[in-house]
Amino acid sequence: MSFQRLGDPGAEIPAYLADGEVYDLRGVTADIDAAFLGGDGVTRARAAHAAGSLPLLAGAAALRVGPPIARPGKIVCIGLNYSDHAAETGATIPAEPVVFMKDPSTVVGPFDNVLVPRLSVKTDWEVELGVVLGSTARYLDSPAGADAVIAGYVLSHDVSEREFQIERGGQWDKGKSCETFNPLGPVFVPADEIADPQNLALKLWVNGELRQNGSTSNMVFGIRHVIWYLSQFMVLHPGDLVNTGTPAGVALGLPGNPYLRAGDVVELEIEGLGRARQEFVQA
Repeated sequence: MSFQRLGDPGAEIPAYLADGEVYDLRGVTADIDAAFLGGDGVTRARAAHAAGSLPLLAGAAALRVGPPIARPGKIVCIGLNYSDHAAETGATIPAEPVVFMKDPSTVVGPFDNVLVPRLSVKTDWEVELGVVLGSTARYLDSPAGADAVIAGYVLSHDVSEREFQIERGGQWDKGKSCETFNPLGPVFVPADEIADPQNLALKLWVNGELRQNGSTSNMVFGIRHVIWYLSQFMVLHPGDLVNTGTPAGVALGLPGNPYLRAGDVVELEIEGLGRARQEFVQA
């Protein structure tokens, strides 16, 4: 089972997906948001489904697929977290996680258009495993404590503008926070539905050509370590999103640097978390 948010931007309907059917979750929650995630919403939704009290969502197939969680309080990203990606960009493998932030307003749906920023010449792709918080994480005692605060996982596209990121003052946030630069979804999958999040295949295609083909098993810093580490420097809250890095195959590291242009189509998927497709259009 999994969760979606369906409908027009700003008016998405929370939905529960099980056994090939889409159920209306509005009797349980107004949204898949911090209150739902931090208030044992997953358990309540399962109980409602088991009791037969969730109605089918009429016309679900015709509705836009929105991001599967409401706008997070913050998006925290981990850079250079796959050794092959660090190598392709000429960077050394970091001794500690590289942390940067991304504007939460960048989140859009998995099939929405992505805007190539004005003056951009180096818009790049990055398929990533997104970790969604379900409880507050503050000074966790050990990486093992991360399991208790992770609500689940999403497919995340950490779109990046490399000139803005690297050549315009060395401030990564500028190259990561452009409008529409974090398509998310199609589904939010609770943590206990994923047998081993540290062994998931990630793939990304540009105009039908496979560009990224990796596995979360190749992270430099694993999911539990990342959540524990972040909790030593900031408080993570229910609904927060952590993007955990990307494998090799980005335009920055490819011969000729084939950066994205208006008209390009990116498709991406993570095992167990679904597939997404975005067309890039000029801002």
